[in-house]
Amino acid sequence: MVSGGMTCVKYLLYVFNLLFFVSGAVILAIGAVIYVVYGHYSNFVYDSFQSAPLVLIIVGVIIFLVAFFGCCGACKENHCMIITFSVLLLVIFTMELGTGIAGYVRRNEVEVMLENKLNSTMYDYYSNEKIKETWDIAQHEGKCCGMNGPQDWNLVNHNNTLPHTCCPDTPDDGTCTLNSPNIYTASCFSKLKDGFTKYGSIIGGVGIGIAVCQLMGVVFACCLARSIRQEYETV
Repeated sequence: MVSGGMTCVKYLLYVFNLLFFVSGAVILAIGAVIYVVYGHYSNFVYDSFQSAPLVLIIVGVIIFLVAFFGCCGACKENHCMIITFSVLLLVIFTMELGTGIAGYVRRNEVEVMLENKLNSTMYDYYSNEKIKETWDIAQHEGKCCGMNGPQDWNLVNHNNTLPHTCCPDTPDDGTCTLNSPNIYTASCFSKLKDGFTKYGSIIGGVGIGIAVCQLMGVVFACCLARSIRQEYETV
């Protein structure tokens, strides 16, 4: 049995693991939501952008297993389980920190990525069904039209016709035009850039914030493991 200050460390570690269960659920939920959002706009983002929320989902699942080792190790004062917990937590710490840093860094690339993707995919709107669906989702949900505005579709159609999602509650029958009274005028580029930058900041904040908390858990676990080992050596 550990004694003195290590008893406090033991229960702090136990509390930390309960928090890890919660943080695992939070990471899993945030990763899943952002992954779904990126999935809707898969034609507008690079493949590497979709990997960041996927890493969060994997980390969230692993945390449940890691927290189990931590809770059992702290309760049973099992040196082997606590060491296993510390090693696994360090691995997760590295993954989360890397994902968090990548999220912050890659958010600065959003503008270039969207400019390239939106420019290139507009011309495939009527020939590629998947690209058409992505543009329709972006314009409908973002209440926007074209990359910089409705006039951009002139370069594609060479007339006043617009995709039906540029006009609210309009069927896909060619009745949505630049002369329609209720067309969306906002830039889809600006709308998507703001949204993706926000998601990048969320990924970065969640990854780095929880990673720092988990590093404290590693310190507590190592202290407890050292104390347990000393107790065994003195017996």
